[in-house]
Amino acid sequence: MPLQQLDFQPGVNREGTDYSAKGGWVNANLVRFRKGAIEKIGGWRKEGSAYFLGIARAIHSWISLGGTRYIGIGTTSKYYVEEGGIYNDVTPIRATTSAGDVTFAATNGSSTVTVADTAHGAVNGDYVTFSGAASLGGLVTAEVLNQEYQIDLVTSANAYTITAKDTDGDTVTANSSDSGNGGSSVVGVYQINVGLDTYVQGSGFGLGTWGSGTFGSASAISAVNQLRTWTHDNYGENLIINVRGAGIYRWVENSGITVRAAELATTSGANLVPTVGLQVITSETDRHLVVLGADPIVDNLRTNVVDPMLVAFSTQENELQFEPTSTNTAGSVRLSSGSFIVGAVKSRQEILIWTDTSLYSMNFIGPPLTFAVNLVNEGAGLISPKGATNAPNGVYFASKTGFYFYNGSVQKLPCTVQEYVFEDIDQGQSFKCFFGTNSEFGEVWFFYPSITDGTGEVSRYVIFNYEENNWSIGSLVRYGWQDAGVEDVPLAGAQADSQNCLFQHETGFDDNGAAMTNVFAESADLDVSSGENFSFIKKIIPDTKFVIEPGVSTTPAMNVVLKRRDFPGQSLTTDSTTQITESSTYNSLRSRARQVVFRFESDDDGDSQLGYKWRVGSTRIELQPSGRR
Repeated sequence: MPLQQLDFQPGVNREGTDYSAKGGWVNANLVRFRKGAIEKIGGWRKEGSAYFLGIARAIHSWISLGGTRYIGIGTTSKYYVEEGGIYNDVTPIRATTSAGDVTFAATNGSSTVTVADTAHGAVNGDYVTFSGAASLGGLVTAEVLNQEYQIDLVTSANAYTITAKDTDGDTVTANSSDSGNGGSSVVGVYQINVGLDTYVQGSGFGLGTWGSGTFGSASAISAVNQLRTWTHDNYGENLIINVRGAGIYRWVENSGITVRAAELATTSGANLVPTVGLQVITSETDRHLVVLGADPIVDNLRTNVVDPMLVAFSTQENELQFEPTSTNTAGSVRLSSGSFIVGAVKSRQEILIWTDTSLYSMNFIGPPLTFAVNLVNEGAGLISPKGATNAPNGVYFASKTGFYFYNGSVQKLPCTVQEYVFEDIDQGQSFKCFFGTNSEFGEVWFFYPSITDGTGEVSRYVIFNYEENNWSIGSLVRYGWQDAGVEDVPLAGAQADSQNCLFQHETGFDDNGAAMTNVFAESADLDVSSGENFSFIKKIIPDTKFVIEPGVSTTPAMNVVLKRRDFPGQSLTTDSTTQITESSTYNSLRSRARQVVFRFESDDDGDSQLGYKWRVGSTRIELQPSGRR
């Protein structure tokens, strides 16, 4: 009998119907298309043994002059600097009380403790650390009080509640002897406000509608009405940190890993440093610190209110000097196209800045102007602050309606899954979208919150292979991405055991020590013998390769699932599933149809799937003419 070769075009195509996409693939999960073959993507493992608080929205790695590797992690709750597998909390401090300003009140039989502090400025979820407290007289001891707490509920401008706990984190219930107030030596140290981990409509300019108060009035951008996102960049070996819509801070490397980041504007020697901003970025070749969405200077003072279109930059080689003079290169420029700056990335000898509607290029030209800021494109804004990524061949970014590529000019990126992706993006949470580069495989990954999944959090991705020009799709919960470079492999924000952590990607072939499940690629409808007559598929001759992780002893396998239908409008019926192993020469199949669909998938059989990946090339099938009984 004649053999028919199955040469499907690499990449997923969801722009037409399953029948019109014949010769290609219409669905996939956790696979990539590379060198004409389908293969299971690389696995991931947890970075170290520790966890951190909050979802990791931003990741940045760098190396100190002494060769120490650091990872900066901005979460929805805190900011950490990782070194040697330890997450060090360097979250800036907002306020420190005087001794005696804080008092406590407990109720017999309750774990809730009311904290009194006049004009505390805290919001629900904020973190505060107490010291100097005395026992309340019973089970709520000094040891219980003198530690870090997350605020449960702000009851007024002068009071809030916490849940008493011991040093192991177990709840402590007050008894009748807990009648004291903690004494007159209590000091409260408040970390900066936590912000929002999920965007709430009407809570911030730039995320939803323009006005959220009185008709026609703008809601000022601030830390508490913005989805909590961070930007960060190293200036030398130090780290500059910005909370979108709020303060700008610096973590000094030689001060020690346990020293918290401090506000840049109040640092000794600071001169008109912006107090708030939307993003910080370092212009590396010329050594300027750039603040996007900085507060303007009025009467020789910063206003402490975000100007969403203002770009301010320090003088060369000094991140503390922002006052423009005739003898330095500090200054500012206000963009005109758009209503607010969304994000920026560094590219070749330039900084690309997106507003909600346009793209600008910022180039160092030297005094007296310092920077040339040119409008590159109108109509292709940025979907989110992390919605662009720098790849070896240029910059990829997403607007609210499509994918684009920049390499000196803006080009709309032809995409075979555009409709599928952009109709599924939860636009209410679109600021959570992010792009990341996986340069080892010539890919960029775009992660987004899915309407279909309905979680409000990032749950799906799309891969573009820029070396081979194909697309893939899938489901994967991730929160941030850092390409390999300083670290040997890409890093991503994730969860393990319901706790927040980082994963090392492209590491092994498993899901953090467990089998990676639901790995598959499904073809479009394939006409059997041109679809004019029914044909009988007798056997499949696979072209399969298994790659086993070193040191793993296993018997690798995968499945080929054959589905059929006679007409495009019919539902698919699964005819047979056959297992492919390393020793398979051919496998018998039995299917009569005009149209068939092939699904290549992992054999989800627990531990037998650990430690390897599969790759499928040019498969052949044996056909013979047939009728249908």
